[in-house]
Amino acid sequence: MAPISVDKPRVRSFVAVVGHGPLLEREDGAAITLRQLGAQVRTLDLWDDPINLFSEDDVEVEARPRALLFEALDRPDLAMAALRAVRKEQVFDNVGAIISVTVGQIARIDPSSGFDDFVLHPYVPEEVYARIRAVEWRRSEFATDERHKVGPIVLDKAAHEVTVGGRPVLLTAKEFALLAYLCERRGKVLSRDHLLARVWGNRYDGGPRTVDIHVRRLRAKLGDALPLETLRGSGYKLRMPDPDPGEDDVEDFDE
Repeated sequence: MAPISVDKPRVRSFVAVVGHGPLLEREDGAAITLRQLGAQVRTLDLWDDPINLFSEDDVEVEARPRALLFEALDRPDLAMAALRAVRKEQVFDNVGAIISVTVGQIARIDPSSGFDDFVLHPYVPEEVYARIRAVEWRRSEFATDERHKVGPIVLDKAAHEVTVGGRPVLLTAKEFALLAYLCERRGKVLSRDHLLARVWGNRYDGGPRTVDIHVRRLRAKLGDALPLETLRGSGYKLRMPDPDPGEDDVEDFDE
């Protein structure tokens, strides 16, 4: 198995492992496992400010996280709360997040919690490596793709234009940003709080109803061309194309 790539001289990339402080450096933990694979790792207690992952020197060397791994083990609820706190910081935008749990906790992972994938503890090093590389690849693909096609809808981020069947549709800045994010996370269940944090930002003091209002406006402007589902108690999901008849439409963490 090839080692995780070596950092560039002026860019200090790292994997952030978030978990219960006293257990972060144990021998069978994610931090030790990843270091043995050659990765640069920084750790953060579940209750600490996510900005503590950075130092003053990091600005000069352009330090950035390449992935977030939350060691939930038997408490996935704590990891979900920690992820919400992390996502409020802009520096973690477009950074893939993985939750690690014991096998008995798989059913407790909420599909709308915002995690890109999960990994089981005790760890298999090759699996941890593969999961991190997968979320890096997916997030990188979303970040560099300037055009999204959803049925007759074409969204061009570079031109800031949306067309339906070739006909231009005028969207406000926030309507465009919301549609773009839904396209990037197509097939995922996204809660109102998650959308509010990622599209409006952590300084926005409005409530989740703001998301509902903008969704109604998108539906009014895009009509039946927009395959957006409302999932009661969970949030919204932009459907993937051509679902199989009778298939359970609940998010799977593996794509």
